[in-house]
Amino acid sequence: MHKMTPMTKTALVILAPMALLGGCAMSGQASKSAPMAAPMPAPMSTFSQLSLPPAVQVPEGHKVTMETVGVGKITYECRAKKDMADQFEWAFVGPEATLMDRRNQTVGKYYGPPATWESKDGSKVTGTQLAVAPGAAGSLPLQLVKANPATGMGAMQGVSHIQRVATRGGVAPQAPCDASRSGQNVIVDYQADYIFWTAIAMR
Repeated sequence: MHKMTPMTKTALVILAPMALLGGCAMSGQASKSAPMAAPMPAPMSTFSQLSLPPAVQVPEGHKVTMETVGVGKITYECRAKKDMADQFEWAFVGPEATLMDRRNQTVGKYYGPPATWESKDGSKVTGTQLAVAPGAAGSLPLQLVKANPATGMGAMQGVSHIQRVATRGGVAPQAPCDASRSGQNVIVDYQADYIFWTAIAMR
């Protein structure tokens, strides 16, 4: 019997469980270990609204059906204030954003007015704002929307509420807005998570 080198001992220790599982022993031949399987991606954690202000939390009896990240732009126009023709402000015109899932795959788009969330499958939904809460400094407020009945068959069917959270940017520009700039548009970048909810079916 020949003397084992440290490397041979290590190889046998690694392969021993494989030999037991296979029900046979290998001797006198060099063995090759099977290629390791690619690791499975870690499961994504489900969205929790517990840290959100109560005003923008979805009522009990609902569940998250889709989580998206909207990345796009918002247009503002310099206009005279309502009933104050001598004063001007940057008025919200509308958004245009791409909706992506948590794996950065495009799943739809968001645009308006009216505010519309449209899936790649053609289904879409509009909604009515129920509440807002302050966002981070320099960012859009958090928002809770009550969804109208969806049009088209697909991912937006059954959506009852939409939350806008994790907002970044998107607020009206700080540039001057006066009579000399009336009608001018400014486009600002923004990002926000849009969380879609459906009612839990009662049994």
